[in-house]
Amino acid sequence: MNKEKLNSLIARTEKPTRYMGGELNMRMKDEFEFRFALCFPDIYEIGMSHLGSRIVYNVLNNRSDTFCERAFAPWVDMEKLLREENEKLFSIETKTPLDEFDIIGFSLLYEMCYTNLLNMLELSGIPLTTAERGDKYPLIVAGGPCVCNSEPLAEIVDVFFFGDGEELMNDFMDCYATCMHKGLSRHEMLIELSKIKGIYVPSFYRAEYENGEFSRLIKLEEAAPDAVTRRIVRDLDKAEFTGDLIVPYMNIVHDRIALELFRGCTRGCRFCQAGFIYRPIRERRMETLLDYADKQLSCTGYDEISLFSLSSGDYSEIHEIVPEILDRYSKDRVSVSLPSLRIDSFIKDDLEKMQQVRKTGLTFAPEAGTQRLRDVINKGVNEDDLLRAVDDAFRSGWHGVKLYFMIGLPTETDEDILGIAELARKVSRTFYAMPKDMRGKGLRCTVSASTFVPKPFTPFQWEPQITTEEVLRRQALLRSALKGIRGVEFNCHFSETSKLEACFARGDRRLNGVLVSAFRHGARFDSWDEQFNKEAWDIAFEENGLSCEQYAHRRIAHGEPLAWQHMDSLVSFDYLEREHDRAKAEIVTRDCRKGCNGCFGTKCREYCDVHRDGTAEVNE
Repeated sequence: MNKEKLNSLIARTEKPTRYMGGELNMRMKDEFEFRFALCFPDIYEIGMSHLGSRIVYNVLNNRSDTFCERAFAPWVDMEKLLREENEKLFSIETKTPLDEFDIIGFSLLYEMCYTNLLNMLELSGIPLTTAERGDKYPLIVAGGPCVCNSEPLAEIVDVFFFGDGEELMNDFMDCYATCMHKGLSRHEMLIELSKIKGIYVPSFYRAEYENGEFSRLIKLEEAAPDAVTRRIVRDLDKAEFTGDLIVPYMNIVHDRIALELFRGCTRGCRFCQAGFIYRPIRERRMETLLDYADKQLSCTGYDEISLFSLSSGDYSEIHEIVPEILDRYSKDRVSVSLPSLRIDSFIKDDLEKMQQVRKTGLTFAPEAGTQRLRDVINKGVNEDDLLRAVDDAFRSGWHGVKLYFMIGLPTETDEDILGIAELARKVSRTFYAMPKDMRGKGLRCTVSASTFVPKPFTPFQWEPQITTEEVLRRQALLRSALKGIRGVEFNCHFSETSKLEACFARGDRRLNGVLVSAFRHGARFDSWDEQFNKEAWDIAFEENGLSCEQYAHRRIAHGEPLAWQHMDSLVSFDYLEREHDRAKAEIVTRDCRKGCNGCFGTKCREYCDVHRDGTAEVNE
């Protein structure tokens, strides 16, 4: 590729810094054996905010034999230029075309980025399906939460990584290097890779269907495992982290240091995939986190630290680490933010300490508007928890809060929808009950309502999503109920993309054809409302004799074959079925920190640190 021509092309884009590279702490290498293109199927601003990709980038570049470079989905202006100029998609670090790499790896965080993956392959001159590529092209691999059900990409991606990547990535590269040194064929290499715990090679299995529904997977290669077991890192203190963070030239979505307090969650919210697929809970020691903070502040110049996890307030030393960070870095005006807060786990003292430096955003997630529905989803919080939390925030100087809810949860009624508005009204009253001199410029309360999406490996994986028409009706009902509430505004998610997300979350291999067809008809950046192409998807489903509704809106019976049942997430299907039954009975299951509920079944003794006596006690 002509570098001068490429630089001219980059300069013609809306945001050249998405493609130019050269950032502080960017890795460069002169000596290596293998080139790994770490690809994020969305724009730079989003991909550079993903902690997992930053960890993998550091893990790979710490190897002497591997040079890992980055690539991101080009925005529509850059795609247009690449196609017009007949240039291939390239890496950020050295501007090398992606088809010249040995391995191309994708981070799969969201089903609505799948067409971007196809676009990145096509722009690199790489055939879209495994069958078309053979041994000639780079090995295509992928990891991330979407691998829980990788069947909609099974004919496109060669190898999937299931679970934590810190150790798995090194095992993969060690095996890859050995196979290359031995001169093995692509098929022989895939056989060796399939023997690694946590690796799934979909071409070694064939899907069968009966009466228009998925029936089973047939194993085609004897060496392949019957079930692919999720890989976990047991000791996060010993695991590799991000190293020196790359500092972008432009603003990105999460433009700050992210410290992962712990991995996993013990709460058991029944809609939350992350809360189940990242179990068991594993905390980092406070000393480790403070060491990370020291190193990352010194090498980046950032002035904000995000204490990141699924539920930051549940970290056992949260009330020690917040004041310690603020005291340690107060002279540098470094602030602390706590995303993903539980409304029953926050202490007023922490709020008062945090606001001494800078008020960052506060977000709480009641999820449902009534206690009945919160019990159904096992949220484990009540209205008093929320009102106490926001009152603490308001009296500590915060005037802006975000409240996250979900529309379409199983058993939801109009009463539950109206309960969201009533809860927002009580938050508003709590604010305006304070003395005038404490109110500042007034309340800024944002109520956001996303649409429930049934996800694999959750107790609600068998539940249908409500129809698009019903989503729109409930959104309108809530919007009307929120009108006139002082200081409150409403945001809601686009329902068509939620339907597609549910379809691909629970889909089977037949969706590979739908995905390629939709891409051929112009689908890409499906998560962006202004780019979403409904017509392309409608045509694609019709061409393949399928419908989105048959995947998204169908209730699945317990015991019915599931396209993802060969993936072992460690949490047992028996446990998920029990939790599904408890949801229908409106029974709350205790927090795992208060005693083992037996979610790993016979594997509890092996995996669960909460498990004390070797028995799998189940909360009845």
